Amino acid sequence: MQALSMRYLLFIAGMGGLLYGIDVGIIAGALPYLESTASVAWKLSVQQLSFIVAAVLLGSVLSSLFAGAIADAIGRRWAMVLAGALFTISIPLIALSDGYTPLLMGRLLQGISGGLIGVVVPLYLAECLRAEQRGRGAALFQLLLTIGLVAAAVIGLVQAQNVEGATQAAQALPEAARAAALFDAKDHAWRSIFWMCLAPGLVFTFGSVLLAESPRWLVQRGRIEQARTALLRTRAAAEADSELRDMQAAAGVAVRNANSGEPTEGDIAAARGVVAGRGGAPASRSAVSAAAADDRLLSRRYLLPFLLACLVLACTQATGINSVLAYVVNILNQAGLPGATANMADVGLKLLNAIMTVVAVLLVDRKGRKFLLMLGSGGIVIALLAAGLLFRSVESEQRDVSAIVAAQAKGDTLSLRLDAKALKALGAPAGADAAPQLLTVSYSYGPFTNVQTRRSDDPALAPMVLSRDDTVQPDSVIGAFFRRLHLNPFADPAQGSNAPLRIEQAQIGALPSVAHGWQVTLAICLFVASFAVGPGVCVWLALSELMPTRIRSNGMSIALLVNQFVSTTIAAVFLPTVGRHGYAAMFFFWAGCTVVYFLTAAFLLPETKGKTLEEIEAHFAR
Repeated sequence: MQALSMRYLLFIAGMGGLLYGIDVGIIAGALPYLESTASVAWKLSVQQLSFIVAAVLLGSVLSSLFAGAIADAIGRRWAMVLAGALFTISIPLIALSDGYTPLLMGRLLQGISGGLIGVVVPLYLAECLRAEQRGRGAALFQLLLTIGLVAAAVIGLVQAQNVEGATQAAQALPEAARAAALFDAKDHAWRSIFWMCLAPGLVFTFGSVLLAESPRWLVQRGRIEQARTALLRTRAAAEADSELRDMQAAAGVAVRNANSGEPTEGDIAAARGVVAGRGGAPASRSAVSAAAADDRLLSRRYLLPFLLACLVLACTQATGINSVLAYVVNILNQAGLPGATANMADVGLKLLNAIMTVVAVLLVDRKGRKFLLMLGSGGIVIALLAAGLLFRSVESEQRDVSAIVAAQAKGDTLSLRLDAKALKALGAPAGADAAPQLLTVSYSYGPFTNVQTRRSDDPALAPMVLSRDDTVQPDSVIGAFFRRLHLNPFADPAQGSNAPLRIEQAQIGALPSVAHGWQVTLAICLFVASFAVGPGVCVWLALSELMPTRIRSNGMSIALLVNQFVSTTIAAVFLPTVGRHGYAAMFFFWAGCTVVYFLTAAFLLPETKGKTLEEIEAHFAR
């Protein structure tokens, strides 16, 4: 019965990881089709598309801020139920959306769900598992997360093949009918990708209802007998009683002396993190008083592990992992791999992620967290530098055609189809034997900027249209609110209403070869493998293990908030940055951040392998 309860606990927690992986990965397969259809039907700018991608991360930021308080208020189990319900609601909201706002709101709901899962599930695992199982439990969460990424990639691949089939079937149609058929196929593809994610959300939501509550949360609420009952579901009676006494001491709940019925000073000292022999001589009153005085939120025993956890989580996202996973199909397309091939490579990357996570599951409780973080971050630096150098070799060959593109504008509007005539005007090779060309144009209307790209081998060969109506977005409620406060973080539509079209940058060059695309794929494979074996697993352990018991839920919320803030910022600026400065700039920036990560793991992070949560807390109290 105990083994069955443990397997069920790990299964449902793993389903939380699956949902988190779907949250992160599902947009990668949907984005190319969403970009092709929504930018036409809803006149979305590249910045709005970036917001749609980043909305999941922004939602995670918002929910991470309150996840700890929610988990403390309603318990870990019901917080997991809430997270699953929000994910389930988000699916029809996205798949049935008919404009930018409902799509953005659905993605925000997914992010809010992901933020709750990212805090509550690792918290629940850390508080429910034995010390010798905790590493594997967190690794299992990450493993199911990677399987969620694989599932999202497979769904994207299936829809990519459907779109390619529709493209081939439409070749014989007239131009207008062919464009309409391709639009319908791509619109159906991205909606279907989201619909397929509904089932795991339902399983996690209803499965969480049947879980036992966290015994440490119950102890903090003074519900000792319920905590013991929860422990007995997965432990023998003697082990449950011993662990329960440790929990009561760490939570500051007095443990009754078996003889006198009163709490001993040793018990009180243990509750304050002071070393006192259990069953031996009691601690001195001065030690107890000093421990109580040191029990401040900003004391060294709380502040140091809290800041270290925040640094580890921030560095994890500064590797660029979420942006690489979200934009991997686009990245590989730009690197030289054609459509469905890039989707197949995406599936391969996600499978590699899952396989290397299995390796991490086997190593994390043997080699330790510190070793794996150093190994993983070192491999990430090498991979990012390799990818950056590969993109740099291609981007350095691109030519600036800003003046030619600007000259083709009529008033404040430009329409450019990248056909043979346009290629000749841009000084690029044209014809059946010429290499496909890639044109990237960055432009602005006052403070409103946008980036568009076109490939000369695009079957639809849609024209690149630059217009004020598609670029200058109407004022939003949020933007107007901040302007009234004179903060103005958003562009003012009044400043773009009469501003002329300005071509900031226009570059054209040969599309990289397929061989170049596979070289970039190999570099990203090393990146993903290194991340999976190191930060992918260890970040969840750092989040849950480093935080002292008294601040664990709220501390994890703030640390994950830092994590998601970094990730959201990177995702929001990704497309505009690569449009202006190229992919190499982003890869080199991430490599620099990962060097900081390696140094943190090497010199600041303590080893927590095999230690109870209370022992880890005592390490920082010294």
